[in-house]
Amino acid sequence: MTDAAEARDKRWIALVLLCVAQFVVVLDASIVNVALPTIKNALDFSEDSLPWVVNAYVLTFGGFLLLGGRLADLLGRRRLFMAGLVLFALASLAGGLAANSGQLIAARAVQGLGAAILSPAALSIVAVTFKDGAERNKALGVWGAVAGSGGAAGVLLGGVLTEYIGWEWVLWVNVPIGILAAAIAPTLIAETRAEVETRHFDLAGAATITLGLSALVFALLDAESAGWGSFQTIGTIVGALLLLAVFVAVELRSRAPLVPFSIFRVRTVTGANVVGILVGASLFSMFYFISLYMQQVLGYSAIKAGISYLPLAVTIILAAGLASGLVTKVGFKPILAIGMACIALGLLWFTQIDVDGTFLGDILGPSLLAALGLGFAFVPVTIAAVSGIADREQGLASGLINTSQQVGGALGLAILAAIANSVIGATETPATLVEGFQAAFAVGAGFAILGLLATLFLVRGADSRAHVELGNGGTAAEAD
Repeated sequence: MTDAAEARDKRWIALVLLCVAQFVVVLDASIVNVALPTIKNALDFSEDSLPWVVNAYVLTFGGFLLLGGRLADLLGRRRLFMAGLVLFALASLAGGLAANSGQLIAARAVQGLGAAILSPAALSIVAVTFKDGAERNKALGVWGAVAGSGGAAGVLLGGVLTEYIGWEWVLWVNVPIGILAAAIAPTLIAETRAEVETRHFDLAGAATITLGLSALVFALLDAESAGWGSFQTIGTIVGALLLLAVFVAVELRSRAPLVPFSIFRVRTVTGANVVGILVGASLFSMFYFISLYMQQVLGYSAIKAGISYLPLAVTIILAAGLASGLVTKVGFKPILAIGMACIALGLLWFTQIDVDGTFLGDILGPSLLAALGLGFAFVPVTIAAVSGIADREQGLASGLINTSQQVGGALGLAILAAIANSVIGATETPATLVEGFQAAFAVGAGFAILGLLATLFLVRGADSRAHVELGNGGTAAEAD
């Protein structure tokens, strides 16, 4: 085998490693959901504090992603990937050993920080390892399949581990994976970083964007319990917006900004991030409400609910693989538009769920359609978000699209939960639960429709066609 062939094989093995790491990151946002009742009893959680087992992870993950992406560009992507993996693994170990609620919530927050460091580093390594064209599409197709199916797999794996081994293992399963991946990384991944004259760190920008995003995610996550009209919620949102405004002012004056706003001159990158927010808002909450419907209305056990996600997870994997090939032939814009349309139709179909529903009649069909949409949306939106971006800013672009999806997910879940709860009220009978879930699915479909419109009007067809030409070995087409 020639050196060139060995290098190509090594890249694909490295992709497997990177995808395993990303799978664990996505998995951990959902794997604890099924274990929450067991965790509540084991560590004596109050009803109000229990959601923070999930929220603490999402909060630090969403808040630190941009900083993690920029650090990867400046300090070295492999280095940050390995550091994030080790931190993630150690926090997972500490979480499983937690003796009380405070220790577990703190460990979950550190897990989120580790995820925010490793996730943009991993995606930017994929982007700089596989250049624009067919190979990158194939690589990001694998990435999309893994990341998209992680949420569904988390529910299934969480149920199995909790039922047969113990809730601690929903965290401890990360430890050997994280340590082994960090140990293998130097043999498969070359170190890359942005080639800049000075390694200037925009500390003011980093502080304001991290605090601003964290405050915004906190306000959205806690709005249901604190109240949307409460002083805490309104004050925190206002404070978050002020911090984000200060961030913009700092960035405009910085000689080496954390986020060079020139990146948003690429309209397709801006459009991809808008769509990323709306994908997160519409679909991340779908898993939440389907789980509640299956367990609270249809009476499914945790294991049965988890197994019911298998068709959805398999469809996401198959759709993402198909999307990666189609993007090379027709461009990312048409595939993204089809994906958003399928998501919208799937969620509209979910508005027809019934109190006396069945898996075949009420869950399988819309799940498969929404899963097809997710596979078709996730791959092209990721490709669009990093296309046309210089290697030195791949970490930034990767952090941006990750941030868009995470903040969108937090925003969507908070809004849809508030809508569902306003319909359900205090009675929580199966009939009122179904009415609340139907309302949430309808608004989720509205988010997906907005995502379709954003795809049509913000993502440039010229960039999409140029991507096809590049994949076919041609030169990029000139912009319209």
